[in-house]
Amino acid sequence: KSGPECKHCRADPDKECRFCSCYLCGGKQDAHMQLLCDECNMAYHIYCLNPPLSKIPEDEDWYCPSCKNDSNEVVKAGEKLKQSKKKAKMPSASTESQRDWGKGMACVGRTKECTIVPSNHYGPIPGVPVGTTWKFRVQVSEAGVHRPHVGGIHGRSNDGAYSLVLAGGFEDEVDRGDEFTYTGSGGRDLSGNKRIGEHSFDQTLTHMNRALALNCDAPLDDKNGAESKNWRAGKPVRVVRSSKGRRISKYAPEEGNRYDGIYKVVKYWPEIGKCGFLVWRYLLRRDDVEPAPWTSEGMERSKKLGLSVQYPEGYLEAMASKEKKDKVKKQTVKQEPTSQSNGNQKRTIDDGMEEPVNTPKAMRMGDGGKGEAFQLTQEQQWLIREDCMNQKLWDEVLASLKEGPNFLKKLEQSFMCVCCQELVYQPVTTECLHNVCKSCLQRSFRAEVFTCPACRYDLGKGYTMVPNKILQTLLDQFFPGYSKGR
Repeated sequence: KSGPECKHCRADPDKECRFCSCYLCGGKQDAHMQLLCDECNMAYHIYCLNPPLSKIPEDEDWYCPSCKNDSNEVVKAGEKLKQSKKKAKMPSASTESQRDWGKGMACVGRTKECTIVPSNHYGPIPGVPVGTTWKFRVQVSEAGVHRPHVGGIHGRSNDGAYSLVLAGGFEDEVDRGDEFTYTGSGGRDLSGNKRIGEHSFDQTLTHMNRALALNCDAPLDDKNGAESKNWRAGKPVRVVRSSKGRRISKYAPEEGNRYDGIYKVVKYWPEIGKCGFLVWRYLLRRDDVEPAPWTSEGMERSKKLGLSVQYPEGYLEAMASKEKKDKVKKQTVKQEPTSQSNGNQKRTIDDGMEEPVNTPKAMRMGDGGKGEAFQLTQEQQWLIREDCMNQKLWDEVLASLKEGPNFLKKLEQSFMCVCCQELVYQPVTTECLHNVCKSCLQRSFRAEVFTCPACRYDLGKGYTMVPNKILQTLLDQFFPGYSKGR
């Protein structure tokens, strides 16, 4: 026998129930005057609604007040996406300040992340030559050259510093190109959401300041500082110069943020800065085989590689559209009758001349094959010939040698593990000629999946996983440091 239809009231006709009858009053009378919500499946008397309805609606779909969509939250064609409730409560949205805070490129998140090397990698990033320039800091972070979006030093206080940005944030910094003095972080009141503030207390050799000091090849001294006897033996620091530093340095780029190579910490010391408070100063000296981008050799190399400012995807199109709208707006203002004051006409555009619209050109590395070709060593050429099982992949990859640095991007895409979506580590080249990380394949076998992750070729339960040592050697040469932490 089947039980009662409603487990709450046991189908008692004299008992009110908000589950099998009207959700508002619980009454079971006037069943023909009840509406059933198409979302939550609850019943409502039409006269219990607020405001009440005089008759049953003719529409096929009906939603109760709890399930109805707010028309104000619906994004119509051409409108901007509405802010979430969480973002609507943030200071950037609720403040009465006229400042355009919280909407700039310094507040956006990364769209991708560098996985070729770990975040604590010392030295150059594979595939990023000296002279590479990005429009915004978030792009520098995505490339893995300097991961923080805002902070000037990237490091760990128990390990060292991996990169820094020279942006002229302190008045007593001196930039001589091949060496510069850098001022540590801290000493400023950054309460609230402030990005910069006046000096109000002394700096200490902690956090990022301590991390940068650990790069110096000398015992750590948090009182007097230290100087290295062999500065080249120190840990390498990737240095990015920002166009904001043009006011204090002629070596800074005219636009964007430029990677200038590897520097080493020669010495560090405390002193009273121009601000009147104690600051920690660092002397860094260049130690890179690649020529500096401001030298004639560096400019020639950048020209051969086709290096120029890299813009975010869709940025140039958006700027061109904005300038076009501004141009139309100016023309409209010019056609309108000008207001008069004291008998003199005010001209919105001097002499009625239209201002030219300058749209920056999008230039990328290796466009049109004009960049310098990527050079392989004799050892690399021999190892590629020895890796017979991947000959077809190598033929496709070697065809992009003429594209310069883009060769490494093609190489990374061709030898990406289908399981972890990263460059293969300890690669196992299967019988079906696919490359998979040994650890990924072992995890697949532990799950009792004995097929190739790429094509489902049956490898068999007793398949012996032998890493391709030749391929691993090649990948270590092309992407030095990528296997660290794997």
